[in-house]
Amino acid sequence: MAMPLKAARLCRLAGRSVTALSASHNVSLPERRCYVSTSTGNNIQFRLNELTAHSSLDLFKKDTGIIYRMLGLDPSRVPDNPERFQDWAVVFGDEKVSSGRHYFEVTVKKSQEFRVGVAEAQMSREDCVGTNSSSWVFGYAQRKWFAMTNNKVVPVTLVGKPDRIGILLDYEAGVLGLVDVKQPTVIHTIRAQFKAPLCPAFGLWDGELLTHSGLEEPEGLK
Repeated sequence: MAMPLKAARLCRLAGRSVTALSASHNVSLPERRCYVSTSTGNNIQFRLNELTAHSSLDLFKKDTGIIYRMLGLDPSRVPDNPERFQDWAVVFGDEKVSSGRHYFEVTVKKSQEFRVGVAEAQMSREDCVGTNSSSWVFGYAQRKWFAMTNNKVVPVTLVGKPDRIGILLDYEAGVLGLVDVKQPTVIHTIRAQFKAPLCPAFGLWDGELLTHSGLEEPEGLK
């Protein structure tokens, strides 16, 4: 089935056309996967998992930040493994969450197109975050914010593009919130039934993202 036009515009692909994506099929990943640890408490602390990073993304600052390189590395020169995103400019955090309430922040630099959120650790590497039922993200593109899961795009009313945003995850409540860190307040929430371990998930098509984890949740968030 062809991807909805609006979603297609928001789903930029690194290395494959949107038309080709709409014809692709999900691929189940092998069960032998042990690259990330699991968190059952609060205050998630993570680094970015280089084993998952697309070849156009460079990790820096002790694997807490990513830079998008338009040309990137030759995919054939990047070690192949079932964790890596081969087509989409996506990277996961190296920590899994299976319960609890967690909060982290992201600093955005010189980027006009990015996505931040969470995804199931076993999500297909054939997909981009936000295009399937295994990922939940907030994104920015064409100077507009949106929430996205399973290819459904919901506009988010937000004035301007802040340099730093927060992400609040309540696993049991099934809530993912986009946080204005200056207020602080939850701007928009995505509601879901989380049934599998989740990883922090990031997509980037220009500029830089720097993650900040191990943070206390700001007071007053619900």
